[in-house]
Parts: sequence; structure tokens; C-alpha cells
Amino acid sequence: MEEDTLVVALSNCGRLYGKIMSNAEQVISRGAKVLLIGNCPDAKETEKLSYIGLPEGNELYSPSLSVIVLQLFSYYVAANKGLDIDKPRNLAKSVTVE
Repeated sequence: MEEDTLVVALSNCGRLYGKIMSNAEQVISRGAKVLLIGNCPDAKETEKLSYIGLPEGNELYSPSLSVIVLQLFSYYVAANKGLDIDKPRNLAKSVTVE
């Protein structure tokens, strides 16, 4: 873990919020920055922790909302880095065409 490494953490289950925050605090103590995505009303943004809140709902559907946020996040990161969004590198390694 290097200084200012971005770690994306998902917290969609209230029962596991404490464990996820414990993990986030561990990587923050090593110098990482954490982007927390989920429905965590107790999350407090700091210099090293950013929070994207999701609406409260059934825990079974919360991961689907997280996927939408992650897709948009990856799209904008790629666009800001000037990468070709329609032709990602190494796609052939993970997709088989028949």
C-alpha cells in the first residue's frame, strides 16, 4: 500500500458496517485514501475518506445500486485519463468471441 493509493470500499450491509470501517481505517493508517460507497448514515468524510451515499433500501438490492455507481466512476476515471472508453485494453483476455 503506497501513500495516496485509492481504495474503493462498498458497504451495503448494516451488520457489516463496523468491519468494513475497521478495514478502511487500516488502509487509511497506511496512507491510502478511501472512497466509501453505500448506505452508511454514520460515515463522516475526512481528508482521507470520501463517501458516496446510496438510498436506503432492501439489503438484497443495495449491491445493484453500487454497481451503477462503480460503472459511472470507472467511466469518468477512464475519460479523465484520456483512455479509449469504447476499446479497453486487454479486453480480449477476459472475453471470448465465438
